[in-house]
Amino acid sequence: MEKKVIIAHDVTVRFAGDSGDGMQITGTLFSKNSGSIGTDVNTFPDYPSEIRPPIGTLYGVSAYQVHFGSKKMNTMGDKIDVLFAMNAASLKVNIPNLKDGAIIIVNADGFGTKNLNLAKYEQNPLTDGSLKGYEVHAINIPELMKEELSNLSLQVNQIDRTKNFFALGLAFWLFNQPLEHTIDWLKGKFGKKVEIFESNVRALKRGYRFGEESEGFSYRFEIPTAQMQKGFYRNITGNEASALGLVAASKKAQLPLYLGSYPITPATEILHHLSGYKQYGVKILQAEDEIAGIASAIGAAYAGNLAVTTTSGPGLSLKVESLGLAVIMELPLVIVDVQRAGPSTGMPTKPEQGDLLMAMFGRHGEAPIPIIAAQSAVDCFYASYEASKIALKYMTPVIVLSDGYLAQGTEPWKVPTLDELPEIHFNLAKDANTYQPYKRDPETLSREWSIPGMIGFEHQIGGLEKENVTGIVTQDPKNHQLMVELRAKKVEGIVKDVPDVMIEGEQEGDILILGWGSSYGAIKNTFDKLTNMGHKLSFVHLRWLNPLPANLGEILSKFKRIFIPEMNLGQLKWIIQAKFLRETIGYYKVQGKPFTAIEIEDELLKLLNEKV
Repeated sequence: MEKKVIIAHDVTVRFAGDSGDGMQITGTLFSKNSGSIGTDVNTFPDYPSEIRPPIGTLYGVSAYQVHFGSKKMNTMGDKIDVLFAMNAASLKVNIPNLKDGAIIIVNADGFGTKNLNLAKYEQNPLTDGSLKGYEVHAINIPELMKEELSNLSLQVNQIDRTKNFFALGLAFWLFNQPLEHTIDWLKGKFGKKVEIFESNVRALKRGYRFGEESEGFSYRFEIPTAQMQKGFYRNITGNEASALGLVAASKKAQLPLYLGSYPITPATEILHHLSGYKQYGVKILQAEDEIAGIASAIGAAYAGNLAVTTTSGPGLSLKVESLGLAVIMELPLVIVDVQRAGPSTGMPTKPEQGDLLMAMFGRHGEAPIPIIAAQSAVDCFYASYEASKIALKYMTPVIVLSDGYLAQGTEPWKVPTLDELPEIHFNLAKDANTYQPYKRDPETLSREWSIPGMIGFEHQIGGLEKENVTGIVTQDPKNHQLMVELRAKKVEGIVKDVPDVMIEGEQEGDILILGWGSSYGAIKNTFDKLTNMGHKLSFVHLRWLNPLPANLGEILSKFKRIFIPEMNLGQLKWIIQAKFLRETIGYYKVQGKPFTAIEIEDELLKLLNEKV
């Protein structure tokens, strides 16, 4: 039958099922396919912390959300347009986030008595009328796939594993997307396992054909391509972007790149990605623990490398003492902290912005460290590159804050050439006759970097306080105060390299929205929507958190109310109030999920409707 075509410019799709149902790979392949045909994409992998939680349970649901369309996708999407649910639990967990009239495509085989009990359903939602506000398609996928794969010698459980590719094929049909890219991926992944490759390709095609042939699907969607700058694009996760930013910085600086890290969710992929760049001189060490990871990186910095360590919340806690060592030795070191929900082990796979105060103050003694926060998956590339540039220029450790949402979500990235990236300079020692370990550049206060093997530049540095200029170990009280003040002044001086922030919207007035990190997309969508409706609002987003931009205080003074949304209990709010003595309005979300635009919109409308 002929299908109606509906033009849509903004769609949110969520694939949900058990942790073993392949929802992460399904969502990843769908997002890559969507990006490859020219739509803009923003994604959110959402999976449990347990490696394999009990099948069919509510807390064991794994999901992958894809927001794609013909305009800039700043967020993962507020409400779900199309839900693919592999069982009863995945339906129940996601029902609250569905749009009215949303399309629900369920695997009917996942709604047996056991599944319903585990999902705490008293009646089957597919038959009790509770889903009457939605367009529901119940498909017994395993039954269809048994017929489709009957001539292959596969076990029942192997046939069941193809249901995610059936769902993916149906999604490709629903949004008029090609199959070829995914078939090529399957060939690369399973090409040597003939029956596995064949079964998944058949499942993909069977799902596509089901949409084409089923009378239940009377329409499909057409998504126009997004208007983007000309160039070469690829889909990229925040973790991959961080890795590539570090590789690009090492090439630009003409220094070898070294990563010393211990695997920790959700930062581990940076280690994985960098392990694939050995041909470019990248060296990695998967250390036995977090302390060994950063200690080896400090040694690599001393030896003349662009040195990096990566971690997440608990790992940052373990690196604290070594961070102080990097500060007092004044060595260039990049620390990438992919924040997750804490404290302690917390919720390892869920995002949070809970490490800001730790990054700012979490060391003994006076040990200031510059901090930059990425605002999108793509911006992780530029944040890690900029951190490398500052670390080398000022001879200091620099912390980059990302989080689980940015790290594992994807966006299309316009790949720059190396020539398009800013130059990177560092203060390499040149004159052995005048060299002193703590002689400083008068502009940056960075000490000269001398590397073992440079004849005539032999020196000692370490964790004991050193005499200014000479580097001789000393306990002199006045010298200690001088060195502490010099290190602080050096970090404060980085403000010369921090661009002034620009105000979007009204240049002065009532409400200024102040954000940082991954809240950017939700705030930006809300700001654009409300200002288009005629509301008077202003928006500033911070990438640099230490030092803060030089003009921030002046900007804050122009507004009556400062509204700060954060995925914590008010850490930037605390810093702003302490530094500028301004009362601010905090809005907090600590649920292991990113902000949605509608949440921030609702809160802003309350403020706009208040009489000031």
